[in-house]
Amino acid sequence: MASRVKIPEDGEPIVVQGGIWNVPKKPIILYIEGDGIGPEITNVAIKVINKAVEKAYGSSREIKWVKVYAGEEAEKIYGNRFPEETINLITKYRVVLKGPLETPPIGGGWRSINVAIRMILDAYANVRPVKYMPGLESPLKHPERVDMVIIRENTDDLYRGIEWSWDSPEAAKLRKFLKDELKIELEDDTGIGIKPISKYKTQRITRFALRFAIENKRRSVTIMHKGNIMKYTEGAFREWAYEVALKEFRDYIVTEEEVNKLYGGKVPSGKLLVNDRIADNMFQQIITRPENYDVILAPNLNGDYISDAAGAHRRYWSAWRRERRRYWRHVRGRTRHSA
Repeated sequence: MASRVKIPEDGEPIVVQGGIWNVPKKPIILYIEGDGIGPEITNVAIKVINKAVEKAYGSSREIKWVKVYAGEEAEKIYGNRFPEETINLITKYRVVLKGPLETPPIGGGWRSINVAIRMILDAYANVRPVKYMPGLESPLKHPERVDMVIIRENTDDLYRGIEWSWDSPEAAKLRKFLKDELKIELEDDTGIGIKPISKYKTQRITRFALRFAIENKRRSVTIMHKGNIMKYTEGAFREWAYEVALKEFRDYIVTEEEVNKLYGGKVPSGKLLVNDRIADNMFQQIITRPENYDVILAPNLNGDYISDAAGAHRRYWSAWRRERRRYWRHVRGRTRHSA
Protein backbone atom coordinates (compact mmCIF):
# COMPACT_ATOMS: atom_id res chain seq x y z
CA MET A 1 0.00 0.00 0.00
CA ALA A 2 1.28 3.44 -0.90
CA SER A 3 2.12 5.81 1.91
CA ARG A 4 -0.83 7.88 3.17
CA VAL A 5 1.41 10.26 5.13
CA LYS A 6 3.33 13.20 3.66
CA ILE A 7 6.36 14.48 5.54
CA PRO A 8 7.04 18.23 5.07
CA GLU A 9 10.36 18.86 3.34
CA ASP A 10 11.25 21.84 5.53
CA GLY A 11 10.71 19.96 8.81
CA GLU A 12 13.32 18.10 10.87
CA PRO A 13 13.02 15.34 13.47
CA ILE A 14 13.59 15.95 17.18
CA VAL A 15 16.69 14.07 18.33
CA VAL A 16 17.58 12.93 21.86
CA GLN A 17 21.28 12.41 22.52
CA GLY A 18 22.65 11.53 25.93
CA GLY A 19 19.36 12.48 27.52
CA ILE A 20 19.45 15.95 25.94
CA TRP A 21 16.65 17.02 23.59
CA ASN A 22 17.84 18.66 20.39
CA VAL A 23 14.80 20.49 19.01
CA PRO A 24 15.23 22.12 15.56
CA LYS A 25 13.50 25.37 14.61
CA LYS A 26 10.88 23.47 12.60
CA PRO A 27 10.41 20.15 14.43
CA ILE A 28 8.26 17.41 12.94
CA ILE A 29 5.66 16.26 15.48
CA LEU A 30 3.20 13.51 14.64
CA TYR A 31 -0.40 13.58 15.76
CA ILE A 32 -3.17 11.00 15.99
CA GLU A 33 -6.64 12.52 16.05
CA GLY A 34 -8.13 9.61 17.99
CA ASP A 35 -11.61 8.12 18.23
CA GLY A 36 -14.92 9.60 19.35
CA ILE A 37 -14.33 13.13 20.59
CA GLY A 38 -10.62 12.70 19.83
CA PRO A 39 -10.51 14.82 16.64
CA GLU A 40 -12.24 17.72 18.38
CA ILE A 41 -9.83 17.62 21.33
CA THR A 42 -6.71 17.08 19.24
CA ASN A 43 -7.37 19.85 16.71
CA VAL A 44 -8.14 22.37 19.45
CA ALA A 45 -4.96 21.30 21.28
CA ILE A 46 -2.92 21.89 18.11
CA LYS A 47 -4.37 25.41 17.77
CA VAL A 48 -3.49 26.19 21.39
CA ILE A 49 0.04 24.81 21.02
CA ASN A 50 0.60 26.75 17.79
CA LYS A 51 -0.53 29.95 19.47
CA ALA A 52 1.79 29.29 22.42
CA VAL A 53 4.75 28.75 20.07
CA GLU A 54 3.90 31.96 18.21
CA LYS A 55 3.68 33.93 21.45
CA ALA A 56 6.96 32.52 22.76
CA TYR A 57 9.05 32.57 19.57
CA GLY A 58 7.28 34.76 17.05
CA SER A 59 8.04 33.57 13.52
CA SER A 60 11.44 32.07 14.40
CA ARG A 61 9.98 28.64 15.27
CA GLU A 62 7.13 26.53 13.91
CA ILE A 63 5.88 23.02 14.54
CA LYS A 64 5.46 20.89 11.43
CA TRP A 65 2.47 18.72 12.28
CA VAL A 66 2.13 15.38 10.51
CA LYS A 67 -1.07 13.40 10.78
CA VAL A 68 -0.67 9.64 11.22
CA TYR A 69 -3.43 7.09 11.60
CA ALA A 70 -4.53 4.82 14.43
CA GLY A 71 -7.85 3.57 15.74
CA GLU A 72 -11.13 3.62 13.82
CA GLU A 73 -9.87 5.93 11.06
CA ALA A 74 -6.84 3.72 10.44
CA GLU A 75 -9.02 0.63 10.24
CA LYS A 76 -11.11 2.24 7.50
CA ILE A 77 -8.01 3.26 5.50
CA TYR A 78 -5.55 0.44 6.16
CA GLY A 79 -7.80 -2.35 7.45
CA ASN A 80 -5.77 -2.24 10.66
CA ARG A 81 -6.23 -0.12 13.79
CA PHE A 82 -2.47 0.28 14.24
CA PRO A 83 -0.86 0.04 10.78
CA GLU A 84 2.80 -0.63 10.11
CA GLU A 85 3.29 2.81 8.55
CA THR A 86 2.19 4.50 11.78
CA ILE A 87 4.43 2.24 13.86
CA ASN A 88 7.43 3.05 11.66
CA LEU A 89 6.80 6.80 11.79
CA ILE A 90 6.39 6.80 15.58
CA THR A 91 9.62 4.80 15.89
CA LYS A 92 11.44 7.32 13.68
CA TYR A 93 10.10 10.65 14.92
CA ARG A 94 9.54 9.68 18.57
CA VAL A 95 7.19 12.56 19.47
CA VAL A 96 3.43 12.19 18.99
CA LEU A 97 0.37 14.10 20.17
CA LYS A 98 -2.35 11.49 20.64
CA GLY A 99 -6.07 12.02 21.02
CA PRO A 100 -8.12 9.50 23.01
CA LEU A 101 -8.23 6.09 21.36
CA GLU A 102 -10.96 3.55 21.98
CA THR A 103 -9.86 0.78 24.32
CA PRO A 104 -10.70 -2.85 23.56
CA PRO A 105 -14.10 -4.19 24.62
CA ILE A 106 -14.11 -5.75 28.09
CA GLY A 107 -13.12 -9.39 27.87
CA GLY A 108 -11.99 -9.32 24.25
CA GLY A 109 -11.11 -7.27 21.19
CA TRP A 110 -7.77 -5.86 20.05
CA ARG A 111 -4.71 -5.04 22.11
CA SER A 112 -4.61 -1.50 23.50
CA ILE A 113 -2.94 0.91 21.04
CA ASN A 114 -2.18 3.24 23.94
CA VAL A 115 -0.09 0.53 25.60
CA ALA A 116 1.56 -0.38 22.29
CA ILE A 117 2.71 3.22 21.74
CA ARG A 118 4.14 3.40 25.25
CA MET A 119 6.11 0.22 24.64
CA ILE A 120 7.41 1.40 21.22
CA LEU A 121 8.66 4.69 22.68
CA ASP A 122 9.59 3.22 26.07
CA ALA A 123 7.53 6.10 27.49
CA TYR A 124 8.05 4.86 31.02
CA ALA A 125 7.12 7.97 33.05
CA ASN A 126 3.49 9.08 33.18
CA VAL A 127 3.35 12.45 34.98
CA ARG A 128 -0.10 13.56 36.12
CA PRO A 129 -0.40 16.80 38.13
CA VAL A 130 -3.59 17.26 40.16
CA LYS A 131 -4.24 20.73 41.54
CA TYR A 132 -7.40 22.49 42.65
CA MET A 133 -8.53 25.41 40.51
CA PRO A 134 -10.62 28.06 42.29
CA GLY A 135 -14.25 28.14 41.19
CA LEU A 136 -14.66 24.42 40.61
CA GLU A 137 -17.01 22.32 42.71
CA SER A 138 -15.39 19.84 45.10
CA PRO A 139 -16.56 17.41 47.82
CA LEU A 140 -13.58 18.42 49.98
CA LYS A 141 -13.92 20.98 52.74
CA HIS A 142 -10.56 22.45 51.77
CA PRO A 143 -9.96 21.65 48.09
CA GLU A 144 -7.30 24.37 47.96
CA ARG A 145 -5.04 21.90 49.80
CA VAL A 146 -4.94 19.58 46.77
CA ASP A 147 -1.63 20.01 44.93
CA MET A 148 -0.02 16.70 44.07
CA VAL A 149 1.80 15.06 41.16
CA ILE A 150 1.27 11.37 40.45
CA ILE A 151 4.22 9.69 38.73
CA ARG A 152 3.20 6.33 37.32
CA GLU A 153 5.54 3.68 35.91
CA ASN A 154 4.15 3.20 32.42
CA THR A 155 5.69 0.09 30.86
CA ASP A 156 5.56 -2.70 33.47
CA ASP A 157 2.94 -4.46 35.61
CA LEU A 158 -0.35 -5.99 34.44
CA TYR A 159 -0.76 -3.38 31.72
CA ARG A 160 1.85 -5.15 29.62
CA GLY A 161 -1.10 -7.30 28.61
CA ILE A 162 0.49 -10.72 29.17
CA GLU A 163 -2.62 -12.82 29.62
CA TRP A 164 -4.53 -15.76 28.17
CA SER A 165 -8.22 -16.67 28.03
CA TRP A 166 -9.28 -19.57 30.24
CA ASP A 167 -10.06 -21.75 27.22
CA SER A 168 -6.81 -21.07 25.33
CA PRO A 169 -4.11 -23.73 24.85
CA GLU A 170 -1.60 -21.34 26.46
CA ALA A 171 -3.65 -21.11 29.66
CA ALA A 172 -3.98 -24.90 29.73
CA LYS A 173 -0.19 -25.27 29.41
CA LEU A 174 0.41 -22.78 32.20
CA ARG A 175 -2.11 -24.45 34.51
CA LYS A 176 -0.40 -27.78 33.86
CA PHE A 177 3.06 -26.31 34.47
CA LEU A 178 1.94 -24.73 37.73
CA LYS A 179 0.41 -28.01 38.89
CA ASP A 180 3.24 -30.31 37.82
CA GLU A 181 6.24 -28.12 38.62
CA LEU A 182 5.15 -25.80 41.41
CA LYS A 183 2.31 -27.76 43.06
CA ILE A 184 -0.15 -24.92 42.46
CA GLU A 185 -3.52 -26.17 41.27
CA LEU A 186 -5.92 -23.87 39.46
CA GLU A 187 -9.45 -24.60 38.30
CA ASP A 188 -9.73 -25.61 34.65
CA ASP A 189 -11.81 -22.52 33.87
CA THR A 190 -9.12 -20.09 35.08
CA GLY A 191 -7.78 -17.35 32.82
CA ILE A 192 -4.19 -16.34 33.57
CA GLY A 193 -2.44 -12.98 33.56
CA ILE A 194 1.15 -12.22 34.53
CA LYS A 195 2.18 -9.23 36.65
CA PRO A 196 5.81 -8.39 35.85
CA ILE A 197 7.57 -5.73 37.93
CA SER A 198 11.30 -5.45 37.32
CA LYS A 199 14.02 -3.95 39.45
CA TYR A 200 15.44 -1.97 36.53
CA LYS A 201 12.13 -0.32 35.60
CA THR A 202 11.23 0.35 39.23
CA GLN A 203 14.53 2.03 39.94
CA ARG A 204 14.39 3.99 36.70
CA ILE A 205 10.99 5.50 37.56
CA THR A 206 12.14 6.15 41.14
CA ARG A 207 15.12 8.16 39.89
CA PHE A 208 12.78 10.12 37.64
CA ALA A 209 10.37 10.85 40.53
CA LEU A 210 13.09 11.90 42.93
CA ARG A 211 14.81 14.15 40.38
CA PHE A 212 11.45 15.68 39.51
CA ALA A 213 10.71 16.34 43.17
CA ILE A 214 14.14 17.87 43.85
CA GLU A 215 14.20 20.03 40.72
CA ASN A 216 10.68 21.31 41.33
CA LYS A 217 11.22 21.85 45.08
CA ARG A 218 8.43 19.46 46.11
CA ARG A 219 8.03 18.44 49.73
CA SER A 220 7.73 14.64 49.63
CA VAL A 221 7.64 11.47 47.54
CA THR A 222 5.22 8.77 48.67
CA ILE A 223 5.67 5.23 47.32
CA MET A 224 2.23 3.68 46.74
CA HIS A 225 2.08 -0.13 46.72
CA LYS A 226 0.16 -3.23 47.80
CA GLY A 227 3.26 -4.96 49.11
CA ASN A 228 1.51 -6.43 52.12
CA ILE A 229 -0.23 -8.87 49.75
CA MET A 230 1.85 -8.91 46.53
CA LYS A 231 5.18 -9.17 48.31
CA TYR A 232 7.45 -10.02 45.38
CA THR A 233 6.03 -7.55 42.87
CA GLU A 234 4.61 -4.48 44.62
CA GLY A 235 6.53 -5.26 47.80
CA ALA A 236 9.66 -5.36 45.69
CA PHE A 237 8.63 -2.05 44.06
CA ARG A 238 8.66 -0.49 47.53
CA GLU A 239 12.02 -1.99 48.50
CA TRP A 240 13.74 -1.10 45.24
CA ALA A 241 12.40 2.46 45.40
CA TYR A 242 13.77 2.94 48.91
CA GLU A 243 17.08 1.44 47.79
CA VAL A 244 17.49 4.10 45.10
CA ALA A 245 16.45 6.89 47.47
CA LEU A 246 18.91 5.84 50.18
CA LYS A 247 21.87 4.96 47.94
CA GLU A 248 21.65 7.56 45.18
CA PHE A 249 19.86 10.53 46.81
CA ARG A 250 21.06 10.26 50.40
CA ASP A 251 22.13 13.91 50.58
CA TYR A 252 18.69 15.12 49.51
CA ILE A 253 16.20 12.87 51.28
CA VAL A 254 15.06 11.77 54.70
CA THR A 255 12.73 8.83 55.37
CA GLU A 256 9.61 8.99 57.49
CA GLU A 257 11.17 6.55 59.95
CA GLU A 258 14.19 8.84 60.35
CA VAL A 259 11.97 11.87 60.84
CA ASN A 260 10.10 10.17 63.67
CA LYS A 261 13.18 8.68 65.36
CA LEU A 262 15.76 11.41 64.88
CA TYR A 263 13.96 14.70 64.25
CA GLY A 264 10.94 14.66 66.55
CA GLY A 265 8.46 14.20 63.72
CA LYS A 266 9.55 17.31 61.83
CA VAL A 267 11.20 17.11 58.41
CA PRO A 268 14.59 18.90 58.47
CA SER A 269 14.76 22.06 56.38
CA GLY A 270 15.88 21.46 52.82
CA LYS A 271 15.20 17.71 52.91
CA LEU A 272 12.77 15.75 50.74
CA LEU A 273 10.60 13.35 52.73
CA VAL A 274 10.36 9.80 51.33
CA ASN A 275 7.66 7.54 52.73
CA ASP A 276 5.26 4.83 51.58
CA ARG A 277 1.58 3.95 51.87
CA ILE A 278 -0.45 0.81 51.21
CA ALA A 279 -2.57 1.32 48.07
CA ASP A 280 -6.04 1.05 49.66
CA ASN A 281 -5.01 3.45 52.44
CA MET A 282 -3.67 5.84 49.80
CA PHE A 283 -7.15 6.19 48.31
CA GLN A 284 -8.49 7.31 51.70
CA GLN A 285 -5.56 9.59 52.35
CA ILE A 286 -5.95 11.70 49.20
CA ILE A 287 -9.53 12.42 50.29
CA THR A 288 -9.18 12.87 54.06
CA ARG A 289 -5.78 14.59 54.14
CA PRO A 290 -4.65 15.58 50.63
CA GLU A 291 -2.36 18.28 52.00
CA ASN A 292 -0.04 15.54 53.31
CA TYR A 293 0.80 14.29 49.83
CA ASP A 294 2.90 15.93 47.19
CA VAL A 295 4.49 13.48 44.72
CA ILE A 296 3.01 9.98 44.59
CA LEU A 297 5.16 7.27 42.97
CA ALA A 298 3.21 4.19 41.86
CA PRO A 299 3.41 1.07 39.71
CA ASN A 300 1.42 1.08 36.47
CA LEU A 301 -1.96 -0.25 37.64
CA ASN A 302 -2.07 1.61 40.96
CA GLY A 303 -0.87 4.78 39.26
CA ASP A 304 -3.75 4.60 36.79
CA TYR A 305 -6.29 4.09 39.57
CA ILE A 306 -5.03 6.80 41.92
CA SER A 307 -4.62 9.47 39.25
CA ASP A 308 -8.17 8.88 37.96
CA ALA A 309 -9.50 8.98 41.53
CA ALA A 310 -7.62 12.19 42.33
CA GLY A 311 -8.79 13.91 39.17
CA ALA A 312 -12.40 12.79 39.42
CA HIS A 313 -13.50 14.53 42.62
CA ARG A 314 -15.19 17.41 40.83
CA ARG A 315 -16.93 15.32 38.17
CA TYR A 316 -18.32 12.78 40.59
CA TRP A 317 -19.32 15.46 43.09
CA SER A 318 -21.27 17.33 40.43
CA ALA A 319 -22.95 14.12 39.29
CA TRP A 320 -23.79 13.20 42.88
CA ARG A 321 -25.37 16.60 43.49
CA ARG A 322 -27.49 16.24 40.34
CA GLU A 323 -28.66 12.79 41.43
CA ARG A 324 -29.39 14.03 44.92
CA ARG A 325 -31.55 16.91 43.61
CA ARG A 326 -33.37 14.51 41.27
CA TYR A 327 -34.02 12.10 44.15
CA TRP A 328 -35.45 14.76 46.47
CA ARG A 329 -37.66 16.18 43.73
CA HIS A 330 -39.04 12.67 43.30
CA VAL A 331 -39.59 12.27 47.06
CA ARG A 332 -41.33 15.65 47.38
CA GLY A 333 -43.55 14.83 44.42
CA ARG A 334 -44.61 11.52 45.98
CA THR A 335 -45.24 13.22 49.33
CA ARG A 336 -47.52 15.84 47.76
CA HIS A 337 -49.39 13.15 45.82
CA SER A 338 -49.94 11.06 49.00
CA ALA A 339 -51.22 14.07 50.92
